[in-house]
Amino acid sequence: MVYEEAEIREVAKHIIKNSNAQILCFYGQMGAGKTTLIKALVHELGGGESAKSPTFGIVNEYQTKDHKVLGYHFDFYRLNDENEVLDLGFEDYLNQNKWIFIEWPEKIASFLPKDAMNVQIEIVDEQRRKISI
Repeated sequence: MVYEEAEIREVAKHIIKNSNAQILCFYGQMGAGKTTLIKALVHELGGGESAKSPTFGIVNEYQTKDHKVLGYHFDFYRLNDENEVLDLGFEDYLNQNKWIFIEWPEKIASFLPKDAMNVQIEIVDEQRRKISI
């Protein structure tokens, strides 16, 4: 599916409707739009406009408007060793039956659950992105 940023909410709705898992792994080069798509997903799931990249904190928690935990957003770009996820309690997050959005999942490949859904984002040009699920 090829889309422009103005269509991102429709893309998010499509992903939610067709997802076979609550753990989504986002692959793509820097600047491909991984965080932008995750923001749209959080919004469509009832998290409002609160989503932002957790690059420096590694994980963000998102809540619904009535303060229930919606899910977690991990950005492993700055991770030096995949075993660092153990210090974060990553496995505990996975067992909470919440939405999990993971940027740079290739950095923790051996810790990813087999039932996670992969989302590949490619830059087509300045305006358009291609998504493969």
